[in-house]
Amino acid sequence: MSAAVTRSEIPGIRTLRRAAWSAGALFWTAFAVLEGVNHGWLAALAALAFFIAPDLTFLVGLRGSGTVEHGRLQPRAVPYYNAAHRALVPFALMVLYTVAPITWAPIFAALCGWMAHIALDRAFGYGLRTKEGRRRHG
Repeated sequence: MSAAVTRSEIPGIRTLRRAAWSAGALFWTAFAVLEGVNHGWLAALAALAFFIAPDLTFLVGLRGSGTVEHGRLQPRAVPYYNAAHRALVPFALMVLYTVAPITWAPIFAALCGWMAHIALDRAFGYGLRTKEGRRRHG
């Protein structure tokens, strides 16, 4: 592979990456549902809330959104959007949860819902944003 060729240009790598994220989305969704079934309505509600919550970052860029082209996020909303859509954040919190002396199941269910959201976004091709608010491809 030459230096001019990036990983995203290798034939099939994007499809393979999306398939892996799809498997992750299925796993984390099933885990969130399982947590809700095993631990009750509060865990299910937490999982659902955190499944929806990452996209609430769009509200930060709502004011003045008429001046931005379709599909682009307001630049002031990008840091919030990217922070809420980095898989490392809920994953690190999951690791912390497993070693911390906290055993409240809705927390873990919420983190599973958050991971499911991120994985589903990646499976459909929605990733992080550039500082200008455009979608990154790759």
